[in-house]
Amino acid sequence: TGYVYSQALPGIGSRVIAPDRLGSIRGSVVMPDGSPVSEAIKVTLKSMRGDVALVYTDQQGRFELVNITPAQYTIEVEADLERRFEITREAVQVQRGGGPTMVTLYLKEKQGEARAGAEKTISVGMLDQKVPSAAKREFQRASHFAGEGNAIESIAALKRAIAIYPDYLAAHNDLGAQLLEQGQLDEAANELSAAIKIDPKAFNPQLNLGIVLIRQNKFSEALNALDKALSIEPSAPAAHLYAGMASVELKDTVRGEKELNAAYDLGGNIYAVALLHLGKLYMKRGERGMALKSFESYLRESPNAADAAQVEKLIGMLR
Repeated sequence: TGYVYSQALPGIGSRVIAPDRLGSIRGSVVMPDGSPVSEAIKVTLKSMRGDVALVYTDQQGRFELVNITPAQYTIEVEADLERRFEITREAVQVQRGGGPTMVTLYLKEKQGEARAGAEKTISVGMLDQKVPSAAKREFQRASHFAGEGNAIESIAALKRAIAIYPDYLAAHNDLGAQLLEQGQLDEAANELSAAIKIDPKAFNPQLNLGIVLIRQNKFSEALNALDKALSIEPSAPAAHLYAGMASVELKDTVRGEKELNAAYDLGGNIYAVALLHLGKLYMKRGERGMALKSFESYLRESPNAADAAQVEKLIGMLR
């Protein structure tokens, strides 16, 4: 489903990194009892900007991701073995150079009721099978330019891809994310709405639209979009984060607290910014002790954050 934009969290870098400073991930997917899987399993590497890489395991469940920018990521494993298993996610830190990061991911059986009630939907992969090769080439060019930090050329390539194939969901989503980065909010909302019209069950456009609407101070509409995103992926920390931010702006601090805590619980230190927003929420409610605890936890998780000095001042005021 393409990029997810985030103004507050780290994502895919915009600069080119020398190959000797890149990292890799080597891992395996196993059954709940630890035995090897018997067929190819889809493994997706995700950052806050969306999907970074996609591979399939071999017949023993092994996989490798190479030339990965050093950062914190989430690995998502989607097994379609008779729809028996839940989507599995695990945070992973890719180090600069050196040996690969090693990870083992265990599949988890769905509960009987959830498995029986699962509905078949049209996947993005199925939609992309219809995309003409010329449009795919423009999309690939756009991804290349985005990786180099060349937003102008990336946007132009995405527009060419859509001109060739107007129902190109991934291109509409990525164009919306790029326009959001450029501050072109109305145009971004139009592209993301187009992506949602193509596939209402696509998660990333719903999430990105929620972020656009927050930037436009349309908090009720943002929360509506984010609720739809959460109905698609209930355990997505990014959706909980922005739902929390929108709720706080709507003065629903009870839900805001719940969503921000969920974002941190599900996403770990990648989503430490949720602790910062929690601290500000508690300050608004006059809960100084809780605010102090949240700010201190934020700095423990993100000691080199750009706003560390300001948070230190807040901590000093609260002590």
